[in-house]
Amino acid sequence: MNKIIELKGVSKSFELANTKVKVLENINLEIEEGEFISIMGPSGSGKSTLLYLIGGLDKASEGAILVNGVEMRKLSDNLESKIRRNDMGFIFQAYNLIDNLTLEENILLPALLEGKKKKAVLRKAEELMDIVGILHRRNHTPKELSGGEQQRTAIARALINDPDILFADEPIGNLDSKSGTEVLELLGKINKERGITILMVTHSEESTRYGNRIIRLKDGRIIA
Repeated sequence: MNKIIELKGVSKSFELANTKVKVLENINLEIEEGEFISIMGPSGSGKSTLLYLIGGLDKASEGAILVNGVEMRKLSDNLESKIRRNDMGFIFQAYNLIDNLTLEENILLPALLEGKKKKAVLRKAEELMDIVGILHRRNHTPKELSGGEQQRTAIARALINDPDILFADEPIGNLDSKSGTEVLELLGKINKERGITILMVTHSEESTRYGNRIIRLKDGRIIA
């Protein structure tokens, strides 16, 4: 397998009331293509920060982050944004759907923002809606959907540009146990069948059985 993500001496800190607060400290990590990684740890351990640093949604204070062999902080803002749109997909606990758009429009949005024509990607969107089990709801808005359906929509949206990596931040945090299990099974299926690398932040030990490796954080450091 090829290394798709590599972190070398990555730290993250910020200033609070003239005091330097460290969120992550000296993180060294290699993730291979096709892995399904669960990132665990108590609240405040730096789990989401680690995810956002790798995904380019935040900047490291020290160290290097390489994605597909490219060091992210050496890229221009435009090129980094392009990599996020095309090589990465993001799934959040709060779904982050646009309320006044239909399910179909929400899924198409990243592709349209990338300059693709609707006709060219509509069939792909329909295929994804079918895979995640929401094709029959395509013309509904998010407020008409259950939490599970909204998260399935977010997963389809994250896949529309054929990313290499999916970042999932507590993807079942707002779901009941049945919907949560369905979403995890869907992520596991996507990982196995499509070979997409998945990094998932979770509090749930049960969730980790859908992946193949666990990274445990405590006080900003990898402990296991």
